[in-house]
This record gives sequence, C-alpha cells and structure tokens, in this order.
Amino acid sequence: METLIQQIISGLANGSIYASVALALVMIYQATDVVNFAQGEMAMFSTYLAWTMIHAGLPYWGAFFLTVGLSFAGGLVIERLIIRPVESAPILTIVIVSMGLLVILNSIAGWVYSYLIKPFPSPFPKQPMKISNIVLSFHELGAIGVTLITLVLLFLFFRFTPLGLTMRAAAQNPGSSRLVGIRVSQMLMLGWGLAAALGAVAGMMVAPVVFLDPNMMSGILIYAFASATLGGFTSPVGAVLGGFIVGITENLVGTYVSFIGPELKFTVALVLIIVVLLVKPSGLLGKAVVKRV
Repeated sequence: METLIQQIISGLANGSIYASVALALVMIYQATDVVNFAQGEMAMFSTYLAWTMIHAGLPYWGAFFLTVGLSFAGGLVIERLIIRPVESAPILTIVIVSMGLLVILNSIAGWVYSYLIKPFPSPFPKQPMKISNIVLSFHELGAIGVTLITLVLLFLFFRFTPLGLTMRAAAQNPGSSRLVGIRVSQMLMLGWGLAAALGAVAGMMVAPVVFLDPNMMSGILIYAFASATLGGFTSPVGAVLGGFIVGITENLVGTYVSFIGPELKFTVALVLIIVVLLVKPSGLLGKAVVKRV
C-alpha cells in the first residue's frame, strides 16, 4: 500500500509538470487553432535565463518572477515577429514555422550554454518528509501546489477580468469579436505571452528533477501532448486533469506492469495519444467541433 501511495504522489508531481506545459499548448491552440511544437524549447530557454540570473546572485524567487515576466515578453515578440506574418498561411506552414523555432531555440541554447548537464536549484527544502514508510519530496509537493495555484489564477483571470473575457471571446469567435471592436491580433499575442510564461513555470519546476540541458523538455513535451489530447485541446481544466492522469498512469504502469518497467514508461504517453484519438478525439472534457460543409 505504501508503494502505491508513493507512486501516486510521484505521479501527481510529474503530472503537474505535464499539466503546466499542456496548459500552454491549449492556450495557443485555442487562440490560433495551431499546436505549438516549440513550446518545450521555449520553456527550456526560459529556464536557462533563470539559471543565469540565479548564478549572477539573484535570489531564487526574484529570478523566478523575473523569468516569468521576460518569458511573457518573449512570447509577445515571437507571435509578433514570427507567427503573425504567417497567420493567414495554411496550417501546415505555421506548424513548420513552430518546428523551425524549436530547432533554432535548441541550437542557440546549446551554442550559448553548451550541452553539458547543469544542476538547477529547487526553492523547496531538500530534506524529504517521511510519514510512516512513505517518503514525500517537498519539491514534488511544491510542484503540485504551483500548478494548482497557476490553474486557479488562470481561472480567475479568464472568468472575472475584462481582459480575460475579451481574450476568451477573441479565441472562440474572432469574426464576431472584430465586429464589436476587439483587436483580435492583440489578444492572440497576449495568448502567446501567457503560454510562454506558463512554459517558464513548468521548466523551472522540472529542471531540479531532470537537470538542465537543451534537450530536457523533449520528453516532457510528448507527455504534455498526451495530457492535452486526453483532457481535450479545447479545455484548460481538461489539460490539467489529463496531466495528472498521465503522470499517475505512467508511474503505476512502470511499477506494476513487469514487461514495461521504467525503461518503457515513455511509450505509455504515445499509447494514450493513439487510444484517445481513436476512441474520443475531442478528449475527456473537450468539445467536438462540427463544421458545415
């Protein structure tokens, strides 16, 4: 029983990271109808910025919030200079642009910081907490808490603030939004900024666990895709729920299914993507999109 509880808690911690990246994917998808394949590399680059500031002597939380702000600004710049010129192009063109951005960010990070693995500090106590035979990592609990706080803040922003409501309107019905005077292009730019900030939070939470290197988010992005697919690309709450489900599932399968083990846990995410697309393409909480032809 202790092993089961331990794996569930670890799965929730992993799932909180997947949920953060999945949230960013969902936000960009809702705003532009496009999946951003560079989301993981944007998060990785933001984490390197935080690492630079921490090593320059800035306190962790100062570097954390400054990185989130810089990432938000970077997301605005990326949308304005790279995405907006091709926003009217076919979807495949935008996908190729995002994949090109992935390669560029990865190469720049490797060129500037090298591909050597670097340790990244955790803001939470290193000494684990032990309850009976269950060992609880403060970083894992902290990562879960940060994700839930982020989700609550996003819910409050999109539900109760004029800017959040405007962004929702622009994402759901751009044509009607333009008719009532909403500047849709600016709302889309803000969506990219928020997604970049969310990715930065995810990167800084995962770096103490997997260590910092230019390829650290490649596997996380696959799990995030599985989370968003499972929960639904049209549902932020579904993305978070999907992240937790994927995190727990991969841990339990890796522990209790002998022929999979820790070595093949990565395939769990790929299998989940395939199964969900075959059984319920819209995801658990997503809405099916029906178009008249």
